[in-house]
Amino acid sequence: MAPHEIDRGLSTMADHSAHGGSSASNFAAHKATYAGFIKGAVALTILCFFTLVALVAFRFAGGWGVFLGFAGLIVGVVTVLVDLKTGGQKWFLSGGALVVFGLLTAMSAG
Repeated sequence: MAPHEIDRGLSTMADHSAHGGSSASNFAAHKATYAGFIKGAVALTILCFFTLVALVAFRFAGGWGVFLGFAGLIVGVVTVLVDLKTGGQKWFLSGGALVVFGLLTAMSAG
């Protein structure tokens, strides 16, 4: 697009003012939605790691592997929910529980 077309207002960009105001008024809502998306993505990622460690426990943890796997999954879901309820900024409780669960699984598998 030539510079003189931009000066005359012939831009090919969409005009958002016809859709209920400028996008600046919706910036807070966009930011809140993005923050919620990131929290959900982190929570699901941590739950996937808990599931992965539980699958290892089911297969390799000997006689009490099924109990260890299900207990780890339950503790994992509870800790992720607690971290989400407290704001989901640090994830220390979920991360610590995941490390402990992984170490218990590794010790019982060996």
